[in-house]
Amino acid sequence: MTDPMSLTGRTNKPHSVLYVITGLFRGGAELMLYRLLSRLDRTRFTPQVVSLLDHGPVSRKIQALGIPVRSLGMKRGIPNPAVVLRLAGWLRQDPPDMMQTWMYHADLVGGLAAQLVGNIPVAWGIRHSDLNSETSSSLTHLTVKTCAILSRWLPDRIVCCSEASRQVHTALGYAAEKMVVIPNGCDMETFRPNSGARAPVRKELVVSEDAPVIGMVARFDPQKDHHTFIRAAQLLHRDRPDAYFLLCGNEMTWENQELARWIDEAGLRTRCHLLGRRDDDIPNLTAALDIASLSSAYGEGFPNVVSEAMSCGVPCVVTDVGDAALIVGQTGIVVPPRNPEALAAAWRTMLEMGCEGRRPMGIAARQRIKERFDIAEITGRYEHLFEELALGARA
Repeated sequence: MTDPMSLTGRTNKPHSVLYVITGLFRGGAELMLYRLLSRLDRTRFTPQVVSLLDHGPVSRKIQALGIPVRSLGMKRGIPNPAVVLRLAGWLRQDPPDMMQTWMYHADLVGGLAAQLVGNIPVAWGIRHSDLNSETSSSLTHLTVKTCAILSRWLPDRIVCCSEASRQVHTALGYAAEKMVVIPNGCDMETFRPNSGARAPVRKELVVSEDAPVIGMVARFDPQKDHHTFIRAAQLLHRDRPDAYFLLCGNEMTWENQELARWIDEAGLRTRCHLLGRRDDDIPNLTAALDIASLSSAYGEGFPNVVSEAMSCGVPCVVTDVGDAALIVGQTGIVVPPRNPEALAAAWRTMLEMGCEGRRPMGIAARQRIKERFDIAEITGRYEHLFEELALGARA
């Protein structure tokens, strides 16, 4: 990789990179930023982070890396043009060598602020594929339309986290010639096969060690379509009453009345385990699954939970949303979204293979992640992007 000093003519001073993100609460996009920052070569790049919204749990994780994090104090769902001027003021006081924005609202605010200051190369970051008109706010839709128009002037590059994102946003009018796809990366040291996780997880669930467990890690959200997951579980239960279903994520608890009602109507209360939000032990829970699943209906860009399960050597059954099918390739099964019959049939097929039949799929799945989506290689692609931005600024 080209030495950044040869691009800028500088001495040994690292390039300063300012990341601007909409918020730092727990989510796939936010955790991907954390993973990137944890691997970024600090001898060549000095990162800082600005959140439009108040600080969240990921703020503390980033600060623990020794990286400064500031908040613009914007309130969710309340437009505030003053944050553009506030960010522009910060940029004038301490201008970075380049800026990477992360998600729609940050793209717009960061791009406008950099334009006001001038001479700061900007790479936008798109983390979604399609937007659902029923669940995405009117403000988000307006932001996307505005970004599409301004994409010809504000950013130097537009980074899409998936091929699906690139295609969707090109159709929305984003400047296609500026787009580059850099997928999310998986930490393969954290997410790895762990045969020792099986027994303690089943002990926690109070099920036998040989009981098949199908799981999904996802917050309760219409995008994730847990209703289809539960309906598919009901269908599978008729043929495989020995199977259990593990769900964890925000609001994945029995206190969630809507979710509990779906499970009770399906007659699966004794077969479903709702673990709520789990943080540090997600790798162990994932590695203990027989099958990992994704039932999302729309909106996914690069679903991290799929690559994480594959990295753990767990075969996946996923719906064809975002880049899920591209991630899985031939190492799992892809079914149409909103189709519980197809989802149940795919689970049944995998269960019928038995542990020995699924093991080669899991091995192939981990190898696919290593070849295509290892966080070390993905970080290198971002570093190369920053070098290109530095070269452009120097020119």
